Amino acid sequence: MGKYIMALDQGTTSSRCIIFDKKGNIVSQAAKEFRQFFPENGWVEQDPNEIWSSQFGVMMECFALSGIDAADIDSIGITNQRETTIIWDKKTGEPVCNAIVWQCRRTAPMIEEIKALGLSDMIKEKTGLIPDPYFSGTKIRWILENIPGARKRAEAGELLFGTVDTWLIWKLTGGKVHASDMSNASRTMLYNIHTLEWDRELLEFFNIPASLLPEVKSSSHIYGYTVPSVFSVPVPIAGVAGDQQAALFGQCCFEPGDVKNTYGTGCFLLMNTGNKPVDSKTGLLTTIAATTEENKACYALEGSVFVAGAAVKWLRDEMKLVSSAAQTESMAASVEDSCGVYVVPAFTGLGAPYWDAYARGAVFGLTRGTTAAHFVRAVLESIAYESNDVIKAMEKDSDIRLSELRVDGGASANSFLLQFQSDILGATILKPEVTESTALGAAYLAGLATGFYSGLDEIKANWKLATEYKPAKSDEWRKQRLDGWADAVRRTRGKIEQ
Repeated sequence: MGKYIMALDQGTTSSRCIIFDKKGNIVSQAAKEFRQFFPENGWVEQDPNEIWSSQFGVMMECFALSGIDAADIDSIGITNQRETTIIWDKKTGEPVCNAIVWQCRRTAPMIEEIKALGLSDMIKEKTGLIPDPYFSGTKIRWILENIPGARKRAEAGELLFGTVDTWLIWKLTGGKVHASDMSNASRTMLYNIHTLEWDRELLEFFNIPASLLPEVKSSSHIYGYTVPSVFSVPVPIAGVAGDQQAALFGQCCFEPGDVKNTYGTGCFLLMNTGNKPVDSKTGLLTTIAATTEENKACYALEGSVFVAGAAVKWLRDEMKLVSSAAQTESMAASVEDSCGVYVVPAFTGLGAPYWDAYARGAVFGLTRGTTAAHFVRAVLESIAYESNDVIKAMEKDSDIRLSELRVDGGASANSFLLQFQSDILGATILKPEVTESTALGAAYLAGLATGFYSGLDEIKANWKLATEYKPAKSDEWRKQRLDGWADAVRRTRGKIEQ
């Protein structure tokens, strides 16, 4: 048995590799960005071969940096950008076109067709998803209908579909394994999250041949082994999960009611809801979490805040109010409050739980006494307010009251933000020592499948608290600020509607 686990973290803009020891400590890591293509307005593409070559490159770099050999690796875990769609030739391995990225909006007309046919409720009931170009189903259909010969080749069984995890598994195993895990399958808009199988009715509606689709396994499962062209020795690929589900697992959110928030460009909040899917009445998605048992799903509620770290970037790059993201913390702490200023950073509309695509950013409460520090503080506060909105929706849907929130992501380095989040939520914020939760989750899933870890208790023992933030404000203080935020959001939306 090897001493380390290798996690492949294949993200939207870069491929990363991290080697962890058994205690979850980072031994070595490497990252490489790859190109994004924007052939038309609203279209986003990537080169699947470049995704693979960049991922392979950082694997080799991790070995070089650490001095570790492939024989020292117990197993490989994969975590990936979700929904991004790749279709390739079964024999040659050559993609039929560029990958269509999750951000791509080209299939919006198909989604409008679904809504016009009154199929939204049926799709939500089967998949837990609100129909949107975000998901893979319409992307597959677009490729089959628009790439010359693709439909005919697919129906002849000559092509394969995969999200990025499936593509990497296929490449690592030399084309021997065509598989995915339940968490990624649940993001395609084709997978029935109740029966745990590809849904025939949905495949017929989208006119997608079943032969295209990968076999679906649990997230902790030995999928196959690397071939000699990858490593000198066969290494099992034993853990697979979509990035946000992997982060939930990496944060050891194993019990119903456990919630994590990843503060990145946006915020991704997931709540473990256990072995029963919770049907959201508040605009959240029902999805499958990273799952450790075959033919048995663990479920989660998911809510996305579109703009979080992106608002800080806006302060730096467009508004020129700060020279670095780190500077926002000291500026925000230099004033007692925001002086009544609220910033609603709806630059691309409002996400969960509002789903208002037409709302736009707005600022309220400016006076002659407003300073740059007040404005910066209001932007940081908006991230906490938006996260609070999603968490309250989760509590309402699940009937579970949140007592603590585990956090990770780039903006979790901001202590002011995390303390304000705690005060607004009225809950404890827990930040771990290792904040690479996404890669760590993939590593843990792999280690469970091979016996590297004896069980969840051993993994839980690895989780170490770096900083704890406890609420220090009164209910009256909290209510006053949340009322102000709610009014600002209402006026933002109302302004557009007029």
